[in-house]
Amino acid sequence: MDKLKAHLNSIGLGLFGLALVALKFWPQSGLLAALLAALGLAALVGYFVLHAGDLKQGLKRRAFLYSSNLALMIILTLAILTLINYIGARHHKRFDFTEAKVHSLSDQSITVAKALKQDVQVKAFFREGNYGRARLEDLLKIYAYHSPRVKYEFIDPDKNPGLVKRYEVTQDGTAIFESGDKDTRITETTEEAVTNAMIKVTRAKSKTILFLEGHGEKSTEATDENGISFAKDELAKLGYQVKKQTLARPEVLTAGCALLVVPGPQKDLAPAELDAIGAYLKSGGRVLFLVDPQVAPGLPAFLVGFGFRLENDLLFDRPSILGGDYLMPVMSELAEHAITRNFRYATVYPLARSVDIIEPKPEGVATSQVLGKTSDNAYAKKGFALKPKMTLKEIAFDAKADRRGPIPIAGLATLKPSTDAAGKAGPEGRLVVFGDSDFAANRYFDAYGNGNLFLNAANWLTEEADLISIQPKTQNPRTLQLTPGQGRTIFWFSVVLLPLFVLAFGLSIWFRRRAL
Repeated sequence: MDKLKAHLNSIGLGLFGLALVALKFWPQSGLLAALLAALGLAALVGYFVLHAGDLKQGLKRRAFLYSSNLALMIILTLAILTLINYIGARHHKRFDFTEAKVHSLSDQSITVAKALKQDVQVKAFFREGNYGRARLEDLLKIYAYHSPRVKYEFIDPDKNPGLVKRYEVTQDGTAIFESGDKDTRITETTEEAVTNAMIKVTRAKSKTILFLEGHGEKSTEATDENGISFAKDELAKLGYQVKKQTLARPEVLTAGCALLVVPGPQKDLAPAELDAIGAYLKSGGRVLFLVDPQVAPGLPAFLVGFGFRLENDLLFDRPSILGGDYLMPVMSELAEHAITRNFRYATVYPLARSVDIIEPKPEGVATSQVLGKTSDNAYAKKGFALKPKMTLKEIAFDAKADRRGPIPIAGLATLKPSTDAAGKAGPEGRLVVFGDSDFAANRYFDAYGNGNLFLNAANWLTEEADLISIQPKTQNPRTLQLTPGQGRTIFWFSVVLLPLFVLAFGLSIWFRRRAL
């Protein structure tokens, strides 16, 4: 009995430890943990009651002074830690040390979050245990870290039938984004879905992008590898209204068209159409030209008037580590511009032609520049005719006839704004020209940075600067695979044994000082 009385304090602490272990492994059995904790508390109370005399004597000894100093140090340490935690909770900074930055947003998502000018309220209807809840919550925390205008709450649909009916939620895992009088909903928990939802509810007005058809262009309705439906879908996700337009008619271009895309016409546009596009540009319109080699010869002549020279040539490049053959040059040199800012991806252009900038600039052109060039290994063959089963000798570089790289493959220009009768200047016209349309086709849209560069060009032309950025990072998280036995070993060592060792070490020091 005397030994039991002498070790009641250790028994009490041990019972507290067992209560924590029970709570960890059998969280559903809260009664067991509560019973162990109650027994531990009773043991500690009993110890203090039974040893009240000894404790009173101890307060008079010199050891009490050491104990008091120790207690004061503990209180001060806890106070400092509490203060640091308080400051860190209010003014913290995130660091992501993973190689693939799996706990960070893409630059585009960060740009969208920081550009929010009004609050975005997210109501996420997720049941307890829904697999996607933790992922969405982690994502929304990062968005809220970058912008105080992002606010969110998670709602259990089983406990809130009124809200479920009010918001007409029919599926567990639905997140509703609200901003002002606009709202949209998603059922995915990806960064792309969240960013697109924010863009949709915060855009004051949806801009219209027209894809020209009627001359053999790539179709936005075609979902095969030669279509351009992927580009259309991605633009729609960014909040644009994307439509097809058969023939370039002036009344259509001037009726709220934010951007006209000419995706690789195989036949020449009619003179009236070129006149309509020219007038549209000079009045502040925006056009993205994707011009394939050896087709539609009238289009290069039209672009001369806007400062571009498109030779009748074909680009070749030595096969790189990206794959492909001689007819797939890589854009490896990017010029400084808003379209290419922070863009660090290669882009490939199957069957491309050169796009040069004319100097001096034609009248009406304010600025013009090359957007990107091929590598030094590329070369251009003028007037080269493709044929089946070509040999390497036929396509080899000819120093006397061929043009050596780097060769410009894309360029852009801005036009001087026109003025009205009152002398007020209108918007500047903008155009971007790529010497290839296949790079934006479904087959190559997701290859390397092709799709992102296409979207960046479209966003610059429509003056949606906050949408211009690099594509979301490919995330390849490195995970440690443990067997259940290894997991239990790490848990017992780090969570149970190591703290118990520290506790026992501290108690031994306390008992030793107490004996002084």
